Amino acid sequence: MSQHQAYQPGQFQWSFLLPKYWGIWIAIVFLMLLAILPWALQYRLAQWLGHIAFKYLKSRRKTTIRNLQLCFPEWSEAEVEQQSRQVFIDMMIGVFETLNAWYCPNWFKGRVTIEGLEHITNAQAQGQGVLLLGTHSTLLDAGGYICAQYFDPDVVYRPQNNPLLDMLIYRCRATIYGHQIDHDDMRGLIRQLKNGHAIWYSPDQDFGLKQGVMAPFFGIPAATVTAHRRLLKISKAAAVPLYFYRHGDIRDPRYHILIEAALDNMPSDDETADATRVNNIIEQQLRIAPTQYMWFHRRFKTRPEGYEKIY
Repeated sequence: MSQHQAYQPGQFQWSFLLPKYWGIWIAIVFLMLLAILPWALQYRLAQWLGHIAFKYLKSRRKTTIRNLQLCFPEWSEAEVEQQSRQVFIDMMIGVFETLNAWYCPNWFKGRVTIEGLEHITNAQAQGQGVLLLGTHSTLLDAGGYICAQYFDPDVVYRPQNNPLLDMLIYRCRATIYGHQIDHDDMRGLIRQLKNGHAIWYSPDQDFGLKQGVMAPFFGIPAATVTAHRRLLKISKAAAVPLYFYRHGDIRDPRYHILIEAALDNMPSDDETADATRVNNIIEQQLRIAPTQYMWFHRRFKTRPEGYEKIY
């Protein structure tokens, strides 16, 4: 955000009242109004928007279909089409769930269960920080909110290019997370881990081989980030897999948080083996609720030498 050097995360600026920002203010008011709608209207509207997005976001649709074809070869062509459409519907449902987490959090009361909380509390009781290895879930910040009902999570985030939008999102997230750590602030991330914090970190996107290694993901070579190995080594934190998902009737949904045991010998001396291990864990998690994942990202855009491009 070099073009907005004076801006500090979450800080209001009088320039945000200029006409060029009015569209964002109007959109925010509209979203707040959507948040107070009954869930019966919210999920129906989300389903309609999901169908629209699937139809018109052609590039994202093609990427989603291709990813599901590769990762779930047992699915028929019709199943891939159906599940790809559901990814977009779940994404839109996740937007409304996030609005509820930001503006109407009481909606989640009585809807959340958790399994494995002791894996976080035991590590923290021993003076360790906890690096929560998660995924880019379609639940978005709703996932963070349901976790915050049981423990205090921090989150790694990527700042928005628009400073007003960044301020608004930052302030909404401040009601959920203890700390928001810029993805470029490695020192801050390590400091929080050394201080015993639990930090949600998602190592499941393709950032090329400068930041990772090739490791199988659903049996397909994928560029896999390895920065978490350095974080764990320096901070002596525990690596704890985290997954959350929606289940049950969409008319009255429930949410479950699954926390697995801390990974032993992580990091090891083999970064490819570590990356493969984390990918395998993520794969098993995603099989629980396959469409509640951002499959519209190009997870396999980096290809090994001699391999054909996927997208």
